[in-house]
Amino acid sequence: MMKELTVAAVHDNIERVTNFVNAELEEFNCPSKARIQLDVAIDELFSNIANYAYRPEVGPATVRIEVTEDPLAVLLSFIDNGRAYDPLAADNPNTTLSAEERPIGGLGVFLVKKTMDEITYEYKDGMNILKVKKHI
Repeated sequence: MMKELTVAAVHDNIERVTNFVNAELEEFNCPSKARIQLDVAIDELFSNIANYAYRPEVGPATVRIEVTEDPLAVLLSFIDNGRAYDPLAADNPNTTLSAEERPIGGLGVFLVKKTMDEITYEYKDGMNILKVKKHI
């Protein structure tokens, strides 16, 4: 099963993308903890596209959901054709520092890395393709 939604890469569409994914997850009785972690991943990763991919213009972003069985897992792909950017290349933030000492940013992707079972990035055919996988 694979479905996708393409919308403008703007913050106002995060809720639309989240609702689209959650409608699919409901069909598979996705546990609430996994759904919440996927919702956080959508929020963080779609925000990154909205903030950085096309600035100052706005371009399209596609979110693809695939559900695989054996083991049951959700694969979300975030695809845009904005400037090449690998969010996984950044160093993990130093979480031992106090909030005041830490530089702003970087925690969202770090959190996604910690809560997903797999996360990959590639730049192919002029497109950023970031995939996260969560076993459910």
